[in-house]
Amino acid sequence: MEIYDTANKLADEIRHSDCYKKLKESKENLFKDNDKRKMIEEFEILKQEVQIMEFRRQNNEEIDEEDKKVKVAKLYNVLIENNDIKEYFDYEIEFSKMIADINKIIGDTIKDVM
Repeated sequence: MEIYDTANKLADEIRHSDCYKKLKESKENLFKDNDKRKMIEEFEILKQEVQIMEFRRQNNEEIDEEDKKVKVAKLYNVLIENNDIKEYFDYEIEFSKMIADINKIIGDTIKDVM
């Protein structure tokens, strides 16, 4: 069971990392403001829709993606004018990079059997 102990230790280290703590605190503070929370949630929904459209495009499905991409870009530009939201997005990017790096390390290790 050592592998599970290691996975649990990694999860604990992620939870205690500065990157995680800053993102969590930033999100909690932002989401106390209902207007900011709604704008971020709207942005996240639009971003997911664009990702789904990109997946469909890769599968050669016909889609009208420009409208949503423009909306996401415009909303992002509005959101980052607020320093608290920009900081949250910066922490989100930093955290995502850390998780991607961890996934790459694990993926590189198991690629010969997957």
